Amino acid sequence: MLVIRGPGVYAPQGDTELLVACLRRERLDGASRVLDLGTGTGAVALAAARSGARVTAVDLSARAVLTAWLNTRLHRRRVELRLGDLTAPVAGRRFDLVASNPPYVPAEGPAGTPGRGPALAWDAGRDGRLVLDRLCREAPRLLTDGGVLLVVQSSLAGVPATLAALRGAGLRAAVVARRRQAFGPVMTARAGLFERLGLIGAGVREEELVVVRGVRTR
Repeated sequence: MLVIRGPGVYAPQGDTELLVACLRRERLDGASRVLDLGTGTGAVALAAARSGARVTAVDLSARAVLTAWLNTRLHRRRVELRLGDLTAPVAGRRFDLVASNPPYVPAEGPAGTPGRGPALAWDAGRDGRLVLDRLCREAPRLLTDGGVLLVVQSSLAGVPATLAALRGAGLRAAVVARRRQAFGPVMTARAGLFERLGLIGAGVREEELVVVRGVRTR
């Protein structure tokens, strides 16, 4: 899919592609309500909109929201865009499907410190779970009965922790897609940090991406 990428906006990569592939396997139609959390360029939202679903997309970055707006015009798709912090702009609403490609790259510095500028799209604290933990707490509340949550993340950011948190929130959760890929520029630059933290072995320069699928059962 051709998308415009504004300055400082996360470019769709392997994680986006994997998430979109899983989204396309879901049954969506004109009655479906879909939420894309951390939309970036809007690529995931646009993939959902192609099904005819009613799509809402949220991002903390004003540049990302503007970029996503431009891409909805480019592809002539209707997407409701909201600027704000994770689920706050859609509090009280319910969706049949929530998809997210959140920041998940472990970073130097205090555990609770988010990235700045472009790094806001990938920096996620010392363990990579600064946003993932919030997502696992907040997103299940937005699902309808039988609603689906799709989250893509790196294996370096604790996949078992995501599964446990979603199950604790009442979702039936499992890994539904995996892909191994070489480190990109950001991950390569932090390989030494990952080795010191014990997240990878010496000389390892690849990660496994996974999509976790949760279904609300109660």
